Amino acid sequence: MRTAKQRVLVTLIAMVLAAACGMAAGYLLAGGLALRQARHHLQQEAESLIALENASLKETYVTLKKMSSSPYPYCSEAEISYFRKLLFQTDYLRDGGRMRDGKIDCSVTLGKADLPRIPLKPEYSMPGGSKVYRETGPLQVRDQPTFGVQFKDLYVVINSSAGRGVDPTTLPFIMTVTPASSRDPGRLLSTSPEPNDAVFTKEGLSRKRQTLYFTRCTPDSLSCVTTHITIPEAMRADITQRTICMALGGLVGALFGFVCSVVYRRSRRMEQQLRRAIARDRLRLVYQPIVELASKRIVGAEALSRWTDEEGFAVGPEVFVKVAEEHGFVGTLSRVVVRQALRDFGDTLRTHPDFRLSINVTATSLSDPRFLSMLEESVKRANVSAESLAIEITESSTAQHEVAIETIRRLHEKGYSIHIDDFGTGYSSLSYLHDLAINAIKIDKSFTQAIGTEAVTVGILPQILAMAEALNLQVIVEGIETSLQADYFSALARPVLAQGWFFGYPVPVEKFLRSLADDEKKMQIAAAEA
Repeated sequence: MRTAKQRVLVTLIAMVLAAACGMAAGYLLAGGLALRQARHHLQQEAESLIALENASLKETYVTLKKMSSSPYPYCSEAEISYFRKLLFQTDYLRDGGRMRDGKIDCSVTLGKADLPRIPLKPEYSMPGGSKVYRETGPLQVRDQPTFGVQFKDLYVVINSSAGRGVDPTTLPFIMTVTPASSRDPGRLLSTSPEPNDAVFTKEGLSRKRQTLYFTRCTPDSLSCVTTHITIPEAMRADITQRTICMALGGLVGALFGFVCSVVYRRSRRMEQQLRRAIARDRLRLVYQPIVELASKRIVGAEALSRWTDEEGFAVGPEVFVKVAEEHGFVGTLSRVVVRQALRDFGDTLRTHPDFRLSINVTATSLSDPRFLSMLEESVKRANVSAESLAIEITESSTAQHEVAIETIRRLHEKGYSIHIDDFGTGYSSLSYLHDLAINAIKIDKSFTQAIGTEAVTVGILPQILAMAEALNLQVIVEGIETSLQADYFSALARPVLAQGWFFGYPVPVEKFLRSLADDEKKMQIAAAEA
């Protein structure tokens, strides 16, 4: 048996391992969130930039059209003043004037004196005859990304970022343009190397090696903007988020490890505690009344086992019976339940021939060849008849157990009543019930609780009742908790037995027997008055 220090050490190791797994999961989760945020950021920036591009180009061509309507002499002071007024009314244009053969003849910002001596060379010729200049020489605006557009002998310099009043993007970007003479995109503006891949004209999200791209193009697809970020950069973008995810993952993992350790130790202890409880006769039985609906008379009781472990926690039979089955001593548990129930109700069964005591039996017990002899011995020792006992089994307990089915047949032949518990939730069909030697079905409480509601199971009740009538089976209804449910079954033409909180809670044998005596007195008084 492990010492307390060993148990603490095992728990700590489990917590540390689970915390490490939780932190790893948090790390991966944070990475996934970071990439998702990066994709969203890429899309937002690309769409913002292409919107600015569309707006600046629209403004460019409107302004060039107005400039072409100049009423003043070529590059005269009056014309430069006219151009200046037009450009000052725009959001994105920072210079303009006249140029021929790449040579600027006059400029709104430079006038005629400080013009570049070296002719500017257009990078691209666009459909419609306009030319695009990527380098604008002394017309550059404070090192911000600009480009020039010439139409005939007029030109303007565009600074798209000026419309936002801030840097154009917090992410690297590439703005491409597709010239009229080529299908390959060329760089117009960028904060990164020149494009050399179709990714820069492919709409939407793309990934190439360790870089994520998002591209958005103008409606005519002549100009596109691509924002991009490397995956390592995206993963490093939010250290705080990653730290929080890892911390939460580690915390949840440690808690999970602690819970698993406790549950594991508890499951190991539960088997040992249950064995000791059986050996020391610490299991207790409570009994819930079964009544005849027509007369409200108590005609039987179902024995229900209860156990409180050594730490004071109540453990449900669905848990400890399974533990006994898994560890191979459910037969011992069944023997204790049968003998205690017969000890509690021996006198009652001998003096009340019509009273029937119901005992739940597992599939494992039915498949045990020693079960039948144990039951016979216990009944003989209690000096009661087999007809006083009802053996309750679940539908699934007989589905794949040929030995269990044979045991049921032999029990039936010896006079024991066989009841199918929780009927309607498992295996049974009409032909199956016909072949099985049973006396009654217990309708599961899920069907009872559906009465008065719109649940689908309400429609199944009449079919179950019709099946029972066709096979001449007694019907016992479980889980009756309200008068509405009781009235539903009381209105049936055939007699029905009922069980549920509406008629009585499971109670110790002493309290049950007092209730039974009170019930008998009421029946006697009612019979005398009649």
